[in-house]
Amino acid sequence: MNQQPNPALPRPARRLRVSRKYLIGGAALIAVLGGYWYFSRNGDEAGGRGGGNAAPVRVGTVERRDMAVVEHTLGTVVANTTVNVTSRVQGVVDSAAFKEGQFVRKGDLLFQIDPRGFEAALSQARAVLAKDEALLVNANRDRDRYQSLANQGAISDQQRATTATNADVLAATVAADRAAVQMAELNLDYSKIRSPVDGKTGLLLVQPGNMVSATNLAPLVTIQQVRPVKLSFSLPQSDLDRIQARQKSKGLRAILEGRKDAKGQPLSAPVDFTSNAVSGLSGTIELRADFANDDLSLVPGQLVDVTVELDDIPNALVVPRDAVNDGPDGTYVYVVEDGKKGTQAVTHPVKILFDDTKNVAVSGDIKPGDKVITEGQLRVEPDSVVRVIGGGGNNAGQAPAASGKGKTRIKVPAKAG
Repeated sequence: MNQQPNPALPRPARRLRVSRKYLIGGAALIAVLGGYWYFSRNGDEAGGRGGGNAAPVRVGTVERRDMAVVEHTLGTVVANTTVNVTSRVQGVVDSAAFKEGQFVRKGDLLFQIDPRGFEAALSQARAVLAKDEALLVNANRDRDRYQSLANQGAISDQQRATTATNADVLAATVAADRAAVQMAELNLDYSKIRSPVDGKTGLLLVQPGNMVSATNLAPLVTIQQVRPVKLSFSLPQSDLDRIQARQKSKGLRAILEGRKDAKGQPLSAPVDFTSNAVSGLSGTIELRADFANDDLSLVPGQLVDVTVELDDIPNALVVPRDAVNDGPDGTYVYVVEDGKKGTQAVTHPVKILFDDTKNVAVSGDIKPGDKVITEGQLRVEPDSVVRVIGGGGNNAGQAPAASGKGKTRIKVPAKAG
């Protein structure tokens, strides 16, 4: 139950009671803040030698080991062969002999165009050939007979030459008739549209009953060869020297991240194509590798993660990527060392040899076993006191802790004078 000021009390007495309440509340707030400062200070002193002003940091360990120089990129699956099937003759499509998405082999029947017109044209061509062949036989007989008469002087040379010319003309006509028969046979054969490759059919783009012609370039169906498939990917032109050197020595291999072959090994294939030019737009060079794709897990147009090993750095000094910082004089790391003031962060310049987005191979004045700061650099100054928290942080070669924090780049303060 709230107590209301007693109106019977004199005004100075009521003011005294209100002031007393504010004084008591202020004293309680000061006591709470003082206790928080005391326990925080004691906790900092217990956690590290640097005291309450020491910056809390996490550290990783420098390692010496061989490091592979790899590139991670995005690749596109490309069909080994893509064929747009079109008609080579004009006619009405009678039927389609496949289902959409079906695998077909080279020579399998795909479409049947109405063959009756082509059969009639073939019969006509054969009849014309037979007639002209008969005329040729008669012309040859006349030529032989007139030649005999000419030898006897019974006819003029002009008559003999005329009969010989007639025989030659009919021989040429017969040859043309035979070509016409072959064309008619070919057109009849073209009325059966067959698959030119082994592959997988796409959508049926022209339904039976439609008229098609040789002049219409619109495909009836598209067939893609998906066993094997090609993987196309690009690497920056800065890697060109490594690419060429690796191809001459061990050869390049494209590895699909997260995919295994039948033996449980990472799915990979040799790189068998390198473009003859660097793209002027992207500054990259295209490479390709052939994958058998027996399980059909790779589909043309699919984007996949690709890893390519370009080189090896033997006996490299490897640090976590988050330990490397950018400064006005170049890259550096903070090494945690014991100093006069306690645990201090000492700046060591390093040169980056390779960065694989998780670890960095460096050269510089550091050694295996050194502790380098991986988190908390924003609060660190050169030779300042730090407090290591978190039990040692990340080692090189291990995935960074899932802290949700990105890499922090900081600059070394400029030296005075």
